[in-house]
Amino acid sequence: MENEDSIKIPEEVRAAMKTEGTTPNKTETTQARQADTTAFQQQTDAVQKTEYPSEVVDLPSKGWFYDQTSPLASGRVDVKYMTAKEEDILTSQNLIKKGIVLDKLLEQLIISPGVKLDDILVGDKNAIFIAARVLAYGKDYKIKFKDPSTGDDVEDTIDLTKLEPREINFENFNRGDNIFEYTLPHSERVLHWKLLTHQDEQAIDAELKGLKKFTKNKNETSEVTTRLKYVIKALDGDDDRARIKSFVDKELLARDSLAFREHIKENTPDLDMTFNFESEDTGYTERMTIPLGVDFFYPSAGV
Repeated sequence: MENEDSIKIPEEVRAAMKTEGTTPNKTETTQARQADTTAFQQQTDAVQKTEYPSEVVDLPSKGWFYDQTSPLASGRVDVKYMTAKEEDILTSQNLIKKGIVLDKLLEQLIISPGVKLDDILVGDKNAIFIAARVLAYGKDYKIKFKDPSTGDDVEDTIDLTKLEPREINFENFNRGDNIFEYTLPHSERVLHWKLLTHQDEQAIDAELKGLKKFTKNKNETSEVTTRLKYVIKALDGDDDRARIKSFVDKELLARDSLAFREHIKENTPDLDMTFNFESEDTGYTERMTIPLGVDFFYPSAGV
């Protein structure tokens, strides 16, 4: 058998082997006590964060597409009831001007340990957003819109607790994976794509604002192509970002783009934000999207 020196044991391992089994000195004991104190304080902080009236919100994704080490993989998030302190956030003119007032609100209302707003899938964030509104101001949301058959202004009241998640067969997907494969129906190019998170949405918004500064026609928008560039993670097995961007701008057929976006919508966990409308004047019926106006979180503010 070779001796210890011929095996080339790393110095840090050798040092650990020499000290193993020895009695800890005073400094080590103090450090251990400090570590215990820190751990206790962290536990206390976690308890304090949950000392608010709260409700459990079921996520439309059921936690299926999160890494299994993420607290979001449970498919549930604790959301606290809004207080006057959070109303201060809603009325902050600085946050309103920056366009981040609702993000800051959700950051305060989500109290599940370890959950970060940036990591939450967009559809799940929408569900938390609706739940926060219900907890704050009740389930009834009065909406104003135009009757498609007459053009007249009409009003209705939506029961937000009746909004249901879209139907998705989760068994078709691998749990813990947020990468999916789709073959474009006409060009037959193979795409790998992902569900967007809140952080992705923030990056897309920032990029669109930057592009708008250099666009002569302010009515033009690059939202479709910009969003697709974030959604697509690989093209025919190639994950080169420059190649993907070039494909979206120059090669992606309009009919393939439409089919792909429909596929994404059908397979994105989210709340069904539509309602059945029937015109009292004409009897015309249509499935319409619930308009989320500025009064969604300001029902009595008159803004």
